[in-house]
Amino acid sequence: MSAEASGIAGMGPRQDKSRFSPSSIGWLLPSAAVVGVLFLFPVGYAAYLAFTNLQLLGPNAQNYWFTGLDNINRMYNDSVFWHAFKLTLIFVVASGIVAQAVIGMALALTMRNAIPALRLGVSSLVILAWVLPEISAAFIWYAFAQAGGTLSLLTRQTNENYLASHALLIVCVANAWRGCAFSMLVFTAGLRAVPGEVDEAAQLEGASYWRRLFSVILPILRPTIMTTLLLITLGTLSDFTLIFAMTQGGPGNDTTILPVYMYIEAFQFNALGYGTAIALALIVIAALFSFLYVRSEAKGQTG
Repeated sequence: MSAEASGIAGMGPRQDKSRFSPSSIGWLLPSAAVVGVLFLFPVGYAAYLAFTNLQLLGPNAQNYWFTGLDNINRMYNDSVFWHAFKLTLIFVVASGIVAQAVIGMALALTMRNAIPALRLGVSSLVILAWVLPEISAAFIWYAFAQAGGTLSLLTRQTNENYLASHALLIVCVANAWRGCAFSMLVFTAGLRAVPGEVDEAAQLEGASYWRRLFSVILPILRPTIMTTLLLITLGTLSDFTLIFAMTQGGPGNDTTILPVYMYIEAFQFNALGYGTAIALALIVIAALFSFLYVRSEAKGQTG
């Protein structure tokens, strides 16, 4: 009996060194070069710039140098940065994790058993808000919340500018309005994969709709829900155009989330090095959220 056959018969590990050839590494070099040029080098260079005094204009626009942890210390002692950090968490949780996920799931569940005409009409309206260019959505909500706009007419406060008095609430609602279509589409696809027999068996056992939803449907959708929440979180963390077009971070710093503050520091105050350091902080926050989601999903699978 050959060594290969004996390995299979004994269910032992297969030792086949001939399957790997050092010369095959050469075939990976083109793709490795593309990844290095288009990804690793820009990210590494940006990380380096976060520790320099680079400016957009001024004496350090061309002659800049490594300044160690100066930008990190400045960030640590920057009250506006921590205010932007708090606003970013509120914006992500309120308009992304909670609003988009809940509204998307509600729409998906509602249209699950709806008549085709209603399903088509609602889906078309919701998806239309999603496919609109972000700048167009920003102008729609800017006009909606201005004094004399639709919102002030509905509340009969014609002189009330809601972007001045409730700026963070308005941008959160605008972001949820625009983004809930994504979660609706993903959850709709996930609900189609739920076996009908499982739901029917729960009905035969006398389980109510809400009991079936929380004990049967949502546990089956857990991987889909966690993946959707991760994508919503990362997308909301990087949101810039919607808020900047509506408020430019104002009034004051009431809507200055981290992407907006990064832009202001880098391109309005010309501190490219400090702006890049804020961008790195945003990457760290996104990585922490990703780690929490992946860890939670891993616990769910092992549990």
